[in-house]
Amino acid sequence: MRIETTRYLQCTVIRASGELDHAGRVRFSACINAVWDWSEGPVLVFDLADLDFYDSSVIGVLAMVMQRMEEQDSGRIILVRPSRHLLSVLRLTDLLSHVELRDGVEETVAELMLQSGEVLSPAPAIPPVVVRAGTRRTAPEHGRRGGRF
Repeated sequence: MRIETTRYLQCTVIRASGELDHAGRVRFSACINAVWDWSEGPVLVFDLADLDFYDSSVIGVLAMVMQRMEEQDSGRIILVRPSRHLLSVLRLTDLLSHVELRDGVEETVAELMLQSGEVLSPAPAIPPVVVRAGTRRTAPEHGRRGGRF
């Protein structure tokens, strides 16, 4: 399983690909815990469209995120391009009402930026940093940081 994170001012995008099974659940949960404070709320945008396989672990992870957000009385979960099967499982487990659905990551980030008014603010004097596999380098995009887990 591969997990990539991208930090924006308004949200954190978490993209998972490959197979999310019981063994991957531990890594996926650790990733979410590591990025929890990256955005206010937090606002977590999950792009799971490239998962080749997932079992009930994905529901367990999303339920854990929802429970933590409810305990803190803040946060949003946004699912981008969920499969029909995942939507069906979320509906059956009554978790669908706790998530927001979107068609694309870029559109979601742009919508969140517009809602916050950040699009109109000037770029920071020091560009943010992208973190990939333990290395640091300057990011070319405004307002982003990220990493792989």
